[in-house]
Amino acid sequence: MNLTTQDLLAQTSKPQVDALDDASCQQYLPLVPGWALTQAKLVKTFAFSDYHETLAFVNAIAYVIHAEDHHPELLVTYNRCTVRFDTHSVNQGKGGLSLNDFICAAKVDAVFHQTFS
Repeated sequence: MNLTTQDLLAQTSKPQVDALDDASCQQYLPLVPGWALTQAKLVKTFAFSDYHETLAFVNAIAYVIHAEDHHPELLVTYNRCTVRFDTHSVNQGKGGLSLNDFICAAKVDAVFHQTFS
Protein backbone atom coordinates (compact mmCIF):
# COMPACT_ATOMS: atom_id res chain seq x y z
CA MET A 1 0.00 0.00 0.00
CA ASN A 2 1.50 3.33 -1.06
CA LEU A 3 -1.37 5.65 -0.23
CA THR A 4 -0.81 9.19 0.96
CA THR A 5 -3.00 11.60 2.87
CA GLN A 6 -3.71 13.31 -0.45
CA ASP A 7 -5.05 9.98 -1.77
CA LEU A 8 -7.47 9.82 1.17
CA LEU A 9 -8.59 13.41 0.54
CA ALA A 10 -9.31 12.59 -3.11
CA GLN A 11 -11.66 9.74 -2.20
CA THR A 12 -15.27 9.81 -1.07
CA SER A 13 -17.02 7.55 1.39
CA LYS A 14 -18.81 4.58 -0.11
CA PRO A 15 -20.95 1.89 1.49
CA GLN A 16 -18.70 -0.64 3.23
CA VAL A 17 -19.49 -4.23 4.15
CA ASP A 18 -16.24 -5.46 5.67
CA ALA A 19 -14.25 -3.86 8.46
CA LEU A 20 -10.55 -3.27 8.03
CA ASP A 21 -8.32 -5.74 9.84
CA ASP A 22 -5.84 -4.52 12.45
CA ALA A 23 -2.91 -4.58 10.02
CA SER A 24 -4.77 -2.40 7.53
CA CYS A 25 -5.73 0.07 10.27
CA GLN A 26 -2.09 0.30 11.31
CA GLN A 27 -1.11 1.03 7.68
CA TYR A 28 -3.69 3.82 7.34
CA LEU A 29 -3.05 5.40 10.76
CA PRO A 30 0.16 7.27 9.76
CA LEU A 31 -1.83 8.99 6.97
CA VAL A 32 -3.91 10.81 9.61
CA PRO A 33 -1.37 12.20 12.10
CA GLY A 34 -2.63 12.80 15.61
CA TRP A 35 -5.47 10.31 15.32
CA ALA A 36 -5.44 7.22 17.55
CA LEU A 37 -7.18 3.88 17.61
CA THR A 38 -9.14 3.88 20.86
CA GLN A 39 -11.78 1.31 21.79
CA ALA A 40 -12.23 0.27 18.12
CA LYS A 41 -12.70 3.89 17.02
CA LEU A 42 -10.52 6.42 15.22
CA VAL A 43 -10.24 9.34 17.67
CA LYS A 44 -8.72 12.81 17.80
CA THR A 45 -9.25 15.80 20.10
CA PHE A 46 -8.95 19.28 18.61
CA ALA A 47 -8.14 22.24 20.88
CA PHE A 48 -9.44 25.80 20.46
CA SER A 49 -9.16 29.13 22.24
CA ASP A 50 -12.82 29.40 23.25
CA TYR A 51 -16.33 28.06 22.79
CA HIS A 52 -17.04 30.23 19.75
CA GLU A 53 -14.03 28.76 17.92
CA THR A 54 -14.99 25.22 18.98
CA LEU A 55 -18.50 25.64 17.58
CA ALA A 56 -17.13 27.22 14.40
CA PHE A 57 -15.08 24.04 13.90
CA VAL A 58 -18.13 21.83 14.49
CA ASN A 59 -20.10 23.84 11.95
CA ALA A 60 -17.23 23.73 9.45
CA ILE A 61 -16.88 19.95 9.63
CA ALA A 62 -20.66 19.43 9.54
CA TYR A 63 -20.70 20.15 5.81
CA VAL A 64 -17.90 17.66 5.11
CA ILE A 65 -19.45 15.02 7.34
CA HIS A 66 -22.84 15.43 5.69
CA ALA A 67 -21.39 15.37 2.16
CA GLU A 68 -19.53 12.13 2.98
CA ASP A 69 -22.63 10.67 4.68
CA HIS A 70 -20.36 9.37 7.41
CA HIS A 71 -21.16 10.86 10.79
CA PRO A 72 -18.82 10.64 13.78
CA GLU A 73 -19.50 11.00 17.47
CA LEU A 74 -18.65 14.52 18.58
CA LEU A 75 -17.89 15.50 22.15
CA VAL A 76 -17.99 19.29 22.36
CA THR A 77 -16.72 21.22 25.37
CA TYR A 78 -15.71 24.85 25.92
CA ASN A 79 -12.40 24.68 24.05
CA ARG A 80 -12.20 21.13 22.70
CA CYS A 81 -13.93 18.86 20.26
CA THR A 82 -13.27 15.13 20.29
CA VAL A 83 -14.15 13.37 17.04
CA ARG A 84 -14.70 9.59 17.02
CA PHE A 85 -15.18 7.71 13.78
CA ASP A 86 -16.26 4.13 13.25
CA THR A 87 -18.51 2.38 10.75
CA HIS A 88 -21.62 0.83 12.27
CA SER A 89 -22.66 -1.00 9.10
CA VAL A 90 -19.57 -3.22 8.69
CA ASN A 91 -19.19 -6.76 9.99
CA GLN A 92 -22.88 -7.50 9.53
CA GLY A 93 -23.85 -4.56 11.71
CA LYS A 94 -21.36 -5.31 14.49
CA GLY A 95 -19.25 -2.30 13.54
CA GLY A 96 -15.56 -1.64 13.19
CA LEU A 97 -13.33 0.64 11.18
CA SER A 98 -13.53 1.06 7.42
CA LEU A 99 -11.68 3.10 4.84
CA ASN A 100 -14.47 5.70 5.22
CA ASP A 101 -13.24 6.49 8.74
CA PHE A 102 -9.76 7.32 7.49
CA ILE A 103 -11.08 9.32 4.52
CA CYS A 104 -13.25 11.43 6.81
CA ALA A 105 -10.50 11.83 9.42
CA ALA A 106 -8.22 13.24 6.71
CA LYS A 107 -10.97 15.62 5.59
CA VAL A 108 -11.69 16.81 9.14
CA ASP A 109 -7.97 17.47 9.58
CA ALA A 110 -7.92 19.46 6.34
CA VAL A 111 -10.76 21.66 7.58
CA PHE A 112 -8.95 22.24 10.87
CA HIS A 113 -5.65 23.13 9.21
CA GLN A 114 -7.26 25.41 6.61
CA THR A 115 -9.33 27.29 9.17
CA PHE A 116 -7.73 27.07 12.61
CA SER A 117 -3.97 26.77 12.24
